[in-house]
Amino acid sequence: MAVALLAGCGAAQTDPPSPLAEPTGSAVEDGRRPLTRPGAPGTLVEPATGLGSRPPAWLGTRELPRTSSGYGEVRPTPPALRNRRFTLPDTVPMLGGKGFAAKVVSPAPGRVIARSTWKPGCPVGPGDLAWVRLAFWGFDAQRHTGELLVHRTVARDIVEVFGTLYRQRFPQEQVVIVRSYDPDAPPTGDGNGTGAFVCRPSTGATYFSQHAHGLAIDLNTFQNPYAKGEVVLPELASAYLRRDRVRAGMIVPSGPVVEAFARIGWEWGGDWQQSLDYQHFSQNGR
Repeated sequence: MAVALLAGCGAAQTDPPSPLAEPTGSAVEDGRRPLTRPGAPGTLVEPATGLGSRPPAWLGTRELPRTSSGYGEVRPTPPALRNRRFTLPDTVPMLGGKGFAAKVVSPAPGRVIARSTWKPGCPVGPGDLAWVRLAFWGFDAQRHTGELLVHRTVARDIVEVFGTLYRQRFPQEQVVIVRSYDPDAPPTGDGNGTGAFVCRPSTGATYFSQHAHGLAIDLNTFQNPYAKGEVVLPELASAYLRRDRVRAGMIVPSGPVVEAFARIGWEWGGDWQQSLDYQHFSQNGR
């Protein structure tokens, strides 16, 4: 089991100590320079304040009726979410340091795979996935730590991307391993976050998504919704289809997020023609 610790200008999280011993990685400086200065569209340097800077008490509790598409009913974005800019509590302990840091464990430990959506029949085996813990910048202008499962062949590239996003002060609400995928779960239409591996079919299709291969990432899914025809996901995020009104956490053409992923050869779903997937980046552009 290979472990690598990369430290630069941010913090990252760790799981509680495992009963299985893991070798300790070595810290190295990340001297890469930003592609764009902090303050670029979609970034945030000062802590967010005012309406939208705190999660509403009803978040995640209001079920939407389903439509013939199988998804929830698309409704106007509530005022508290029209300029959504809060960061939820971290779900894993923080990595040490004062700047960006990341830790890669490859292959991912069994205890981590067990709390993901992996199951027999997924297009990748558990040994193909790497566990990446990394720092990210929150809407509160503080260091936070999150975790991802990605294909082991792209783990270092993902660390490079998130290091750039941290230095650019691109804020995120949470960076998490998706723990369950249930298309029949009651939709609330207000979910948000950044995630990678999910063993699921592609949206509206029967074949496996690139997420099921660990070769795709969705960032800030509420600020960067998916839209095709009458379908908007998340269903309450339609205010963010106004891409000319750039708010913190939004991905914009030629902005720091698109540039960072382009640097590792990944393409953005916001450039698609038949559907717009503003949150999505993947190695094969699909």
